[in-house]
Amino acid sequence: MKKLLFIAFLSASYSLSAQNNSELKKHYEAYYEQMKLQGDVQGVINGLTHLNIIDPSTARNDTLAYIYMSENKYMQALNTIGVDFVPSDSDMALEVKAISLKSISQPELAIQHFNEMFKRTPNVNIAYELAELNLSTQKFAEANKHITYGITNATSEMQHAYYETKTPYQVSLKAAFLYLKAMLKFNENKATNLDAAVTILEEAIALNPNFNLALISKNALLAQKTQNDKKN
Repeated sequence: MKKLLFIAFLSASYSLSAQNNSELKKHYEAYYEQMKLQGDVQGVINGLTHLNIIDPSTARNDTLAYIYMSENKYMQALNTIGVDFVPSDSDMALEVKAISLKSISQPELAIQHFNEMFKRTPNVNIAYELAELNLSTQKFAEANKHITYGITNATSEMQHAYYETKTPYQVSLKAAFLYLKAMLKFNENKATNLDAAVTILEEAIALNPNFNLALISKNALLAQKTQNDKKN
């Protein structure tokens, strides 16, 4: 008899727990929708976090990580979604990991996620990220491959933004790839490729005379050439 009473008590407890979870889920679904309506990002984060505790969901977890990333909370995004490369990751998860790892200065880890993104959907914007990251890690052959792809496929209306000045500015994406090509050329052999790098920078500047970073780099290389000539 006691055994039957105990089983009945457990059954009632499970039923009550399921009911409570169902009610909580409905509450936080409504809360989440209201926070979205109000444009309250922290509220959206809170709503998704509670929903993931009540009813774990990979898709919802990806969304939560994406919101963190969009708010420049890169560590929170990675703590939510992880850093490991998982071939079955959604496109959203790949983007979160790639951008967040790049943003916290982990280029080696970021590259594998950008590579998978490019494999799934080749495009010039991902190619630029890969060219830049591979250049920064001295993987020159990989960088060159993506620079060549970018110069070939970038169209005249495509733009790339730079933020090294107080006022951000844009240049054509082709000019941006030419800048990377110049940096690649110089880094491949700093002793012999200085003039060639300057020539490529001049090509980028011809496309966009306002290309401040290219102008700075050109002047720095010419100053270095002057110093080298004086030593010789």
